[in-house]
Amino acid sequence: MSWVWTDVFSHPLWAVSTVILGLLLRSQQRGSWDIRACFVQLKGKTAIVTGANTGIGKFIALDFARRGARVIMACRSEARGSAALQEIRKRSGNANVHLRLVDTSSLASVRAFVEGVLREEKELHILVNNAGASGLPGDITSDGLEVSFATNHVGPFLLTNLLLDLLKRSAPARIVNVSSVNHWRGMVNFSHFKGENLAYTMDSVYNHTKLHNIICTNELARRLQGTGVTANSLHPGVVMTEVMRHYNFLVRFLFNLIGIFFFKGSIQSVSLKHHRLCGRHLKVISQNLFSRCL
Repeated sequence: MSWVWTDVFSHPLWAVSTVILGLLLRSQQRGSWDIRACFVQLKGKTAIVTGANTGIGKFIALDFARRGARVIMACRSEARGSAALQEIRKRSGNANVHLRLVDTSSLASVRAFVEGVLREEKELHILVNNAGASGLPGDITSDGLEVSFATNHVGPFLLTNLLLDLLKRSAPARIVNVSSVNHWRGMVNFSHFKGENLAYTMDSVYNHTKLHNIICTNELARRLQGTGVTANSLHPGVVMTEVMRHYNFLVRFLFNLIGIFFFKGSIQSVSLKHHRLCGRHLKVISQNLFSRCL
């Protein structure tokens, strides 16, 4: 009987070795930093986390609450936000967690949210701009902005700038903008803000918005020098969250299938990310992009 190299794929050992390799690769993605090894407490601190009803944002809010912070969950959906709020209060034992509604794709919503914060809060020590989406349709918002740019960049940009004075008065304080290592695939073209000259291929628009995040964060950090407020960008790694929910079923299926072996879970990502959000070293480190939080 003749043997050809393709016969190896039908051998039982191929399936076994593939599974073992996948598990080994997954274990390498987990990282080694244990969130329990960080003893930073946030009692007396106030934090705002956008997109806090699901995924990374939800577990960041939960971790802040466990550390004693006053947490403001900035969410678009009241129903999902309320469910997450009750869960976080129960799991953390911290009743000082609050839900405030904001849609970062709407400048009016952002302004209304900030007005409420300035009216109710005397201090703000941590701002995490986590809310974002990929695969959105190329709609134009009521503000005349392409919806991905409005959601991922312009809204968070406005929110941050409107809260700057409060952050400065609360110094030391920090701003963390969740971006993506795929920013290098993006480009700066201001016509994109109006939905012009955009190619909607996979995550190309998302990558453009993430590049703008990093550029503006770097400039903000430069302008904040000497104020006691730091600003950094953060790439959490590829994480199993709902960021792909706007794509078609096939894309989501493949993403989740590959993610079983190669991507981080939300809890694991936050375990690594928390070091960048609360670490004492960030009192002096600014204008950086932390990649994969390792």
